[in-house]
Amino acid sequence: MSSFSIEICLAVIGVLLVAFDAFATSLSRKVVPALAIGAVALLLVLLLGGHGNPPALPEFAKSFYAVDSLAYFYKVFAMVTTLGVLIIAWESDSVVAHYSSSQGIHTRIGEFYALPLIVCAGMMWMASAKDLVSVFVPLELVTVSFYVLVAYTRRSGNALEAGVKYLILGALSTGILVYGIAWVYGVTGSMTFEGIAAAVKNPHINSTALLFGTALLLAGLGFKVGAAPFHIWIPDVYQGAPTPVTAFLSVGSKAAGFVVLTRTVTAFLTEGSVIGPQVRTALLVAAGLTIAIGSLAAITQTNLKRLFAYSSISHAGFLVLALACGSSQRLGISSGGIVALYLATYLPMTLLGFLLLAVLRSQGVGEELKDLTGLSKRSPGLAFALTAAMASLAGLPLTAGFFGKMLVFVAAVDQGYYAAVVVAVIGAAAGFYYYFRPILAVYSTGENDGAKLTWSPVAKGTASLLIACIVILGVYPRLLQFVLNPVPVAVAGK
Repeated sequence: MSSFSIEICLAVIGVLLVAFDAFATSLSRKVVPALAIGAVALLLVLLLGGHGNPPALPEFAKSFYAVDSLAYFYKVFAMVTTLGVLIIAWESDSVVAHYSSSQGIHTRIGEFYALPLIVCAGMMWMASAKDLVSVFVPLELVTVSFYVLVAYTRRSGNALEAGVKYLILGALSTGILVYGIAWVYGVTGSMTFEGIAAAVKNPHINSTALLFGTALLLAGLGFKVGAAPFHIWIPDVYQGAPTPVTAFLSVGSKAAGFVVLTRTVTAFLTEGSVIGPQVRTALLVAAGLTIAIGSLAAITQTNLKRLFAYSSISHAGFLVLALACGSSQRLGISSGGIVALYLATYLPMTLLGFLLLAVLRSQGVGEELKDLTGLSKRSPGLAFALTAAMASLAGLPLTAGFFGKMLVFVAAVDQGYYAAVVVAVIGAAAGFYYYFRPILAVYSTGENDGAKLTWSPVAKGTASLLIACIVILGVYPRLLQFVLNPVPVAVAGK
């Protein structure tokens, strides 16, 4: 089964789930989540089983859709992320039901489990986009779906506030992105990444107009990935949105933005580009600013979601720095490959963190750091899992997080970007402080020592699998290189 067919199936199943939930009102609330999880798991197996076979594309799709190894990686990444988010949503059902009901009416939940499937389809389409138009349409499909998901728990004032902020700033970033696309098309005469890469080599091109369009384009994409100074929406939206949606924004939305940013930056930084030095400088400045703001602001956070929000900003800075570095001769890997490897290590530890937060919230535990005190006595398993997630996010050696950051540091040193390396070192050092604060709270004693906490077998199994991934990738990272090699970042369509 081709990836294109799988993506169509995801979107269709998402629509059918909404209709099924609307008409089959007598069914248990667990049926729709089970159907969504089962559908994504089955389609993921089909996608993995079809790897290596030439994709059978319909004629109308060949002009805007292509599959290379980078696209395939992000398609698998999107489906794994969606599967993890649906499991987190399953664990958050009681909390979501409480805040989404109105005036005693128990609302249906079809949209909450169907929209992630539609978002997943959009992210997978973005990974195969050959031009800016075929990027923009699925990008907006993903963004509009998130508008609904962020404000889904309508009885929560924080969720409504987050939804309004995300809507306003998202609409603004969309306008900037479209304006940038128009300028780039006007200067280069092409919307395909291949055509843009060829046009930027022309010494007679209007470089001033091209730089202006490129700046607008990168600003619009900077909002999608949470890079400074376009990060201001992230803390409030992460805190106000339901926990599964926050996890999806932190992992899935970020990966979708970076696959587009990778294609775009690769086109503008192609060898012989007349604007290459300026674009690279802008990326380095944005990377340093993003790492500094994310890391230093996270130090003072006492709310776990806001801490994850600022740490997400910091991780976005490391990923932008990887794109600015280009290929690393020592590692023998392109900048897009480094981004892919970094995201592959970022996935299990972030999903694990949000899964545990969902489990704690379902048990009545708050999101503040002080609410974690005594957790080691109430549930040693939860305490250990949270320790593994935080240690990996900090980049502790022998965890997956260490490998991702090491790749970025090596690439930056190879290119001689020592100022950026200094900022990255400060950000990484700050990370050890704010990531280890929750660990300290977990193993402290206090007023929260009390009733034992329990978690479902599904949550335990998922957490065990994610911890295994964190440890295996930290001890034997070459396994990940083998799985992803080669990950060329050639211009889409070649």
